[in-house]
Amino acid sequence: MIVEIERVGHGGVCVAHAPDGRVIFVRHALPGEQVRLEITERRPSYLRADAVEVLRASPARVLPPCPYAGPGRCGGCDWQHASLDEQRRLKAAVVREQLHRLAGLDVDVTVEAVPGDADGLGWRTRLRLTAGSDGRAGLHRHRSHVIEPIDDCLIAAPGAGVPDVVARSWPAGAEVSIDVTATGERALSTGTPDRTVTERAAGRDWQVPVGGFWQVHPGAADALVDAVTEMLAPRPADRLVDLYAGAGLFAGSLARSVESVIAVESDPRAAKAAAANLAELRVTVVLDRVDTWLRREPEPADLVVLDPPRKGAGRDVVNGIAGLRPRAIAYVACEPSALARDLATFAGLGYPLSRLRAFDLFPMTAHVECVALLEPAG
Repeated sequence: MIVEIERVGHGGVCVAHAPDGRVIFVRHALPGEQVRLEITERRPSYLRADAVEVLRASPARVLPPCPYAGPGRCGGCDWQHASLDEQRRLKAAVVREQLHRLAGLDVDVTVEAVPGDADGLGWRTRLRLTAGSDGRAGLHRHRSHVIEPIDDCLIAAPGAGVPDVVARSWPAGAEVSIDVTATGERALSTGTPDRTVTERAAGRDWQVPVGGFWQVHPGAADALVDAVTEMLAPRPADRLVDLYAGAGLFAGSLARSVESVIAVESDPRAAKAAAANLAELRVTVVLDRVDTWLRREPEPADLVVLDPPRKGAGRDVVNGIAGLRPRAIAYVACEPSALARDLATFAGLGYPLSRLRAFDLFPMTAHVECVALLEPAG
């Protein structure tokens, strides 16, 4: 099938239409191109496909730097065939579309590069490989359990040592995690080891559980802390609540600017690390689910930071945050559709979107990080 590619879609695909009117979600294409497709998945209302031949190329098309990127190969990257400028334009278009469709918002979006990003490669400091039946570790193909054998990963940080990992023999099916830190540590693990590594961000060191959550781009933590701090404009008398606090990055970075901080985290390893990281500050670390804690918390807060998982905060958490009556909320989001749904709920509770920034923390992939400022209406 030969089709005209119409626009970018959510999730690292572009949109085309089949002769019968069905939508086709196409990987490895760019808007404005004419491509020949290979159908990879058929559903009653839509198709999925790979562009296997480009008949008319976009001016933004480039040769993918990675030999494992392409139809039927590694599924880790979505946009290696697009220039970095084009990748950011596509991500901005996706954020705009999701905010408009799911929240009724018309927002001008620019996706910003973060410090230290020159060519979109060598940035991923945390990655997970899976061993195939032959014991060789590799990466999953797109929407597949099949393992793509690799010799290296070009978006991995140089210190990750991927060639060393894939040269070893592992038990079939083993998941091998690599953590590389800004302090030069490297942790190689399977399972969930009970130890930490030392990260450096916001002018200090942080203990982070091996395999636990930390921003994967070396420039991400500082960029997000700066954005959140600037948006919230903390005051010395403020009471701040940090939800989904992880190892305490936002709580610790803002603690000296406010009167007190409560950091809520449900993962025991992360909460333990946060307690160690924040021991010298005016921070109370609470090991609890965010929704459960919000149902119990009677006191108001001046400022709220939330950095929920990919699925978003959800209605119960949004209702609980609005009940704290903060003067400002900074919402850090890695999934624009979840962000848009939560923004619609916040707006209905009197907290409309005031400002939005977007960051390219995941070059070559479809992922984009947003920081939204919500303030009371009126």
